[in-house]
Amino acid sequence: MARLNNHEKAKQFDKWISWKQEGNREAEVELVTQFLPLVTKVANRLAIGLPSNVDKDDLISYGRFGLLDALSKFDHTRGLQFETYAMWRIRGAMIDGLRENDWIPRTVRDKAKKIEEAYTILEQEKLRTPTDQEVSEYLGISEKELQQVFFDTSLASMVSIDEAVGDEDEQKTARHTYLVDEVTPRPESVAETASLKEVLTHSIDKLPEKERLVVSLFYFEELTLTEIAEAMNLSPSRISQLHSKAIFRLRSSLNRWKSQLL
Repeated sequence: MARLNNHEKAKQFDKWISWKQEGNREAEVELVTQFLPLVTKVANRLAIGLPSNVDKDDLISYGRFGLLDALSKFDHTRGLQFETYAMWRIRGAMIDGLRENDWIPRTVRDKAKKIEEAYTILEQEKLRTPTDQEVSEYLGISEKELQQVFFDTSLASMVSIDEAVGDEDEQKTARHTYLVDEVTPRPESVAETASLKEVLTHSIDKLPEKERLVVSLFYFEELTLTEIAEAMNLSPSRISQLHSKAIFRLRSSLNRWKSQLL
């Protein structure tokens, strides 16, 4: 969506006031209509790395519920940007919808977990990022089979903002409750966030060149995997594999960082 000027921002804020504080249903409909393109935008990005049997119309259907949820829960008085918040909610609703309808078999989740464990163990042993050959040998599979696993687990490497997190003996809490308050950050969260950013920056810098480029283009330039494939002259499936590999490597680094905090 195009960036709003000050006049447009004022008009949009008036709509929030009219709906949230005055109960104007027409203003609600206008806001839904205004932000509905976000659902298609998120669906287009998410669909690229998913199996062909996943229908984009299903993603859009799930995403619309996420948009409505975002609209109802968004606090317009805090001065935050709705689009960023809404895209998290929409994406989370899509992933939750796919999981609830068994789009991701348990066997795929098991493979993703084993790969993540392999990266963590091998990086600790070798004090560097392991190669595909080393990971495949550790798992007892061929490199070709490993690449197929990366593709098959592309959805399993994504997380939902509403997914419960916590140890088995702890009370489960939705992931979005851990998001930092951008208006009044807590001192401990500021320090933790700074440390996390440092770990992520260092981990991204250590990624192989192609994986680092995919992460940069996807998360920072916000290109779709298809657009990245065109830019890098590779197939979308290859880009999906590179993305999955990068996520597994980054998760391994974050797991080590988390264990050091305990």
